[in-house]
Amino acid sequence: MTDNTRNDGLMPFHAMEILKHAKALEAGGLTVCHLELGEPGSPPAPRVIEAVAKALPQAQGYTNAKGLIELREGLAQYYAAQHGVAVDTEAILATMGSSAGFILAFHAAFAPGARIAITRPGYPAYRNTLVGLGFEIAEIPLALGNGWQLTGADIRAAHGRQSFAGLLFASPANPTGAAVNRAGLADIVDTCRDLGVRLISDEIYHGLHYRGPSVSALELTRDAIVINSFSKYYCMTGWRIGWMVMPDALIRRAEILQQNLFISAPTLSQIAATVALGERDYAEEQKAAYAANRLLLNDGLAAIGFDIGRMSEGAFYVYAGISRFSNDSMAFCQTLLEQAGVATAPGIDFDRSGGQGFVRFSYAGTRQTIELALERMGRFLR
Repeated sequence: MTDNTRNDGLMPFHAMEILKHAKALEAGGLTVCHLELGEPGSPPAPRVIEAVAKALPQAQGYTNAKGLIELREGLAQYYAAQHGVAVDTEAILATMGSSAGFILAFHAAFAPGARIAITRPGYPAYRNTLVGLGFEIAEIPLALGNGWQLTGADIRAAHGRQSFAGLLFASPANPTGAAVNRAGLADIVDTCRDLGVRLISDEIYHGLHYRGPSVSALELTRDAIVINSFSKYYCMTGWRIGWMVMPDALIRRAEILQQNLFISAPTLSQIAATVALGERDYAEEQKAAYAANRLLLNDGLAAIGFDIGRMSEGAFYVYAGISRFSNDSMAFCQTLLEQAGVATAPGIDFDRSGGQGFVRFSYAGTRQTIELALERMGRFLR
């Protein structure tokens, strides 16, 4: 048999590996507190479920490659109401989650093999998707000392070391929860414009800011590619439905790629998403629970001895230092799971160079789960 293994840097998503291990332990009778995945503990709004149940008998076919016009009109209204910008429905594509949006963005905007910058630490699927698609990667290191904030100066310095054609950036960010304000985002947008770098703004955690409103790149530029999803704010992770807003010059190419790679986003999920846009009161109730969980988990981890640094400003994660306990994040997470029944995500998922000293905790679940996890970790680590 031919060995097709390639040493190209593709690695597992370790949080998913921890989940798989946790499920196996649960099958054997162990109870596990799940803090490893960024997955809301609540279902979608009741009206979303009702709409899908009603539509199920008829909603079996493909939609337009860009998505249902009702959904795209709803998204255009969302940008007008939440961000004060007018977005043409023709520039919006419904996607199979943000993951498909990344693939479409990379292929629509860049030549094969182009170099794209990402932050470190950062969402592991960025790197692994780029590697799997044959693109080059430039890393921009961020620091705990300044709250994991990306600045225009960081971008310029990285570009000086190794030029790149694009920058993929998220605010709020995974795993750190760091979020830039309007001035900070303007600095990033202006720097990318000056350097001739195409910005891809990952806005999947928009709505989940705790210190101010979410600012979209669309408020500052029409040259950026904006990617978002219903997974986090709207509690729809398993529905695999997101969207992207494309600059005019890239709309047609993105549509053609969508036709050939994915045909269209799932019809039922598009129907659900259309209704979800009108259920922001429900989403805000979930956000209030995350905000309470954020304080509970932050204070609890600090009391146990984790290094917290600045409290996260958005999303639903705490990226905590474990220097008091271990210098091997994967081994630490495995031990914590097997001996304390708490599932967490190792820092090496998000930073292959410096992540051994960190672990990511998600506070998207229930308060009861977090309280039990803190109790278990306190007993075990003390």
